[in-house]
Amino acid sequence: MRFMGLAKRNFKEMFLDYLSLGLAIAFPPVLLLILSPIGRLESSFTPTNLAPGIALFGFVMLQFSSAMILAKDRDSAFLSRLLTAPLRANDFISAYSLPYIPVALIQMVLIFALAALLGLEITGNLGLVFLVLFIMSMGYIGLGMVAGSLFTYKQVPGFYTAVLLLTIFSGAWFDLAVFGSVFQSIMNVFPFAHALDATRDVVVNGVGFSDIAIDFYWVLGYTLVFFTLGIFLFRRRMVE
Repeated sequence: MRFMGLAKRNFKEMFLDYLSLGLAIAFPPVLLLILSPIGRLESSFTPTNLAPGIALFGFVMLQFSSAMILAKDRDSAFLSRLLTAPLRANDFISAYSLPYIPVALIQMVLIFALAALLGLEITGNLGLVFLVLFIMSMGYIGLGMVAGSLFTYKQVPGFYTAVLLLTIFSGAWFDLAVFGSVFQSIMNVFPFAHALDATRDVVVNGVGFSDIAIDFYWVLGYTLVFFTLGIFLFRRRMVE
């Protein structure tokens, strides 16, 4: 694998950014601790309902971090030198994505472990929940590659804010139905609401894969589109 040398370098860059990495891992569980007591008054904020939304919130932070490191390298001379190496666009995207996969897994484990301590009740298959969330985490990382390939270092925060708002308004903290069918239909265009619906159906209702297949393939399809678009955009930057 020709991209592994660059991937190792990006691992080091990620771990040297202690603040961003610490926030990405620690802040979602802290947010779960802060919001879960509200569950005594409002069912949307119980640990069972919150955990999937908190997981997606953590993934947004990975999207931001992955986009920033790619955009920063693009804005510097570092990536210009790397473009002389025999690497293709998909090699670069793989090298910038790979370091964030174990972080996403750590996030999921910590969030659901804490939610279990706070009273999370899982009726269905936890492995299926993790599968959907893992695919969605890859989708967020793919979005990071799109942003890092398309925007400058200073423009990435604006894109991050847009993705964060889409995630929140896709039902991370509340039931989309309260905003009406039109708003719900708009949010269902994006994969975030489908990831939340699928995981909550498994957690709360104990459904199997066949019952969430449409949501799952919606999330998977978007993830593939995000990475394909990231590769396409990066390839265009390579020839500019």
